[in-house]
Amino acid sequence: MTDTIDRLAGLAQGSPTFTTRHEREKVALATQACEDLLLGNQLDSDLTQAERLVLAAEQARVSGVSALEAEYRSRTQALGDAIPPELRAILDQPGAQTGQARLDAMLHFVRTLALNPAQSDRAALLAIPAAGLSLNDTVLLAQLIGFVAYQARLLAGVKAMGELGGVSEAPAAQPADAAPFVHPANLPPPGEPLRRNGFTSETLDWKAWLQVLDPDTATPEQQQVLEVSHPKAKTMDFYLLLARQPQVLMERSQAFNAIMYAPGGLSRAEREVAATAVSRSNGCVYCASVHAQRFEQLAKRNDVMAQLFDEPETAGTNARERAIIQASLALTRTPGSFGKQHLQPLRDAGLSDLEMLDMVHSAALFGWANRLMLNLGVEIYAAA
Repeated sequence: MTDTIDRLAGLAQGSPTFTTRHEREKVALATQACEDLLLGNQLDSDLTQAERLVLAAEQARVSGVSALEAEYRSRTQALGDAIPPELRAILDQPGAQTGQARLDAMLHFVRTLALNPAQSDRAALLAIPAAGLSLNDTVLLAQLIGFVAYQARLLAGVKAMGELGGVSEAPAAQPADAAPFVHPANLPPPGEPLRRNGFTSETLDWKAWLQVLDPDTATPEQQQVLEVSHPKAKTMDFYLLLARQPQVLMERSQAFNAIMYAPGGLSRAEREVAATAVSRSNGCVYCASVHAQRFEQLAKRNDVMAQLFDEPETAGTNARERAIIQASLALTRTPGSFGKQHLQPLRDAGLSDLEMLDMVHSAALFGWANRLMLNLGVEIYAAA
């Protein structure tokens, strides 16, 4: 089976980075399955394959990831006469509008979300169904944008790993600090809400801006994906909305679980550091709250979360955390210029190649998660 990330990153079978990447085979398979579904021709949708490919190419262009842009441009052009003139115009004149309300509303959404997901809003989302796209296809578009954000950053990260070069053995473990951990006096104890600079570790709710499914009238396929997605999926707007595209939600869940819960490699707590750093950078209060809370539960401390909420540029209580945070921020903000120089501090701090890959996976994944949370609904604070 052809793997797009391996091919575009130039990973030869048997090379150190190829070998490391396929230690996480479930992630590689889930990533390719998501791509095949979202950009193939098997979905029953009025959002055509040609439109999806052009939108993916445009998002990759704005993101600065030229190899991915070229890939989707090539696939679009391979469709030949199936490409209508308005789509050819987007390929021929990058950044142009088409004069067609439906397509221009989608282009605005894609271009805004490519690098600055917090800048989109409810009005930008609602303009899409108002211009003629169904609710189901609007959810499909949101998933496509999230996936391409993830794929672009995964490609940039894996390519940088290849440029850095793998090592045959993991670096020596860094010595543990001799002094016992002392909880900072200015912070609430772990488990109590941390509220700083507009971010929080308290439990939030989330409300969709589009009509969600009624679980009692959902199709059997939708019912099945709700059953396996989350124990409370039938009462959560997030899943009741994404289940409008059950196949896509199922594949995304496979990727999410393989990235965040795989054994070995980067610790669960450090994966949460990367997830929270990305969410803080993207301005996703909801995702930051969830993953700050998970970090606290795993690490029994909240000092680095407070630092992230205050100033991500200087956050990190040790060299490993600082390297993870800075690499996650660079991959999030400027995937087109991400390179081995952003990964060298991770190796210097003692991360193995597999740990480095896990950090790339987690950071890239939250490019997807944040875009869904920020642009399909809004976080809700518990009533005081």
